[in-house]
Order: sequence, then C-alpha cells, then structure tokens
Amino acid sequence: MPDATTSLPGPARETPPPAGGRTIISVRDFNFFYGKNQALHNVVLDIPERQVTAFIGPSGCGKTTLLRNFNRMNELIDGVRHTGEITLAGRSLWDPALEVIALRRLVGMVFQRSNPFAKSIYENVVYSLRIGGQHDRALLDEAAERSLRGAALWDEVKDRLHQSALGLSGGQMQRLCIARAIANRPRVLLMDEPCSALDPIATARVEQLISELKKEFTIVIVTHNMQQATRCSDHTGFFYLGKLVEFGTTAKIFTSPSEKRTEDYITGRFG
Repeated sequence: MPDATTSLPGPARETPPPAGGRTIISVRDFNFFYGKNQALHNVVLDIPERQVTAFIGPSGCGKTTLLRNFNRMNELIDGVRHTGEITLAGRSLWDPALEVIALRRLVGMVFQRSNPFAKSIYENVVYSLRIGGQHDRALLDEAAERSLRGAALWDEVKDRLHQSALGLSGGQMQRLCIARAIANRPRVLLMDEPCSALDPIATARVEQLISELKKEFTIVIVTHNMQQATRCSDHTGFFYLGKLVEFGTTAKIFTSPSEKRTEDYITGRFG
C-alpha cells in the first residue's frame, strides 16, 4: 500500500495556508449529510501543522461532525454521505488506496469521556501496536514508556504498569487515553471535549499537556469552554448551524472578530 501521506494533486480552488504554520488538513466545499439532514454546509478550512486548532460553537452546530470526518469515524453511522473534499498532507481522505485503518493510525482520537480498556495500563497503551502486528517486547516497552511520558503519566504509573487501568482516577484515565492515541505516532490528534468530564485540577493538567504535545503533533480540539479555547489554541473556528462562520487566530477571534455572530457567541449573547 502506498504511504498514507503521499502527496496527490490538490483541489482546484486553493486558499493560502494559515499564518504561522504549513497546512496539514485542507477542507474544501465540504457538505455532510445524515440521511436527508444536512449537518455541514460548504466548509472551507485550512488547519496548520503542529499547532492547536479549536472548534467552538453551540451544541449541534457541526463542529464534532467535522472533527469525526477527519478520521472517517462518521462512516460508522448508516445513511451518511458527503460532497466536497478533505485532504491530509495533500492526499484525499477517500483515496481508494488509503485504507481506513491506515488513516486512523495517522489521525488519532481522544473522546469526550475516557474509555480505557479493561486491561492493564501497559496493554492499553500498546494495544494498537499489538493489533498492527508488533510483538517485539523491547519495542513495545519503549513505545509504552515514550507514550506515557508524552501524556505526562509515566511518573504516576511506572510502578503499576501491569495493574488494571480501571483503577486510575478520571484525569489519569483521560491521559492514558491520550497516551494510547499517540502510541502510533500519528500526524494529527483529534480531541472531542476531552475535559468535559474532568475536575478543574485534571482539566489544567490536560490543557498543559496539550501545549506540550503540539510540539510534535497537530491537535484539533472541540470545546464548549471559551476559556479553554483561549488558553490552549492557536487558531479558532466558530461554527453555527452547520456553517463555519469565522476562522482565524485565537487572539483575533476573541478580541476583534469580523462577524457579529462570532462576537455575540463569545460574549455570551447566545449559545
């Protein structure tokens, strides 16, 4: 199978990459449907590499739908379809030569609620490597330590790696899920409301972790927390009724938005 990031011809209509980073995910005239219901309308967006991009907007506005298209998770739902294009490093996500499993190795995901497997901490982290055919114990050990360190969890669990992951605290479980997601060394890490079920202390640790992880990974986060978006992200997109209303640097979106709907939302006039 060709390498999943091999460049292919891009879409006919291009836009400049975002300031401060090379584009890694490009969305062009993207529409998405759940049956007859259109959830996304003509989205055009460029996401910069090794930065944090936040999607904000009221519930049901399409931000999670778009996020889940980046690794084709929405295809698990019957009756969905799309028009338009999304590319990763210049290659269509629907390239027939790009297997979905390969795509999900390149685009990892952390869900709203932590979902560790009923296995040991160690086996949670190396699970994707095992099912990918890796059985070399030395390589698995290296990946487990590297990933747990990357998730700022190693020092807390290094002496109980073979104990159940279900014995961890909520915040530790979410960081374990982050470690599991980065074990394959993805290009992009998707986070869907990763702190919504956490207390403020655990939330602060995950936010600090996000700032560290962007040195190596491109991160796209969906959040309802305006303060979290301002603390964590470099770029922000505001979605409303399935449309991308405005996209720009987080500083601009939150201090001088171009659209009145953006200003009304971030100032709490609706949402």
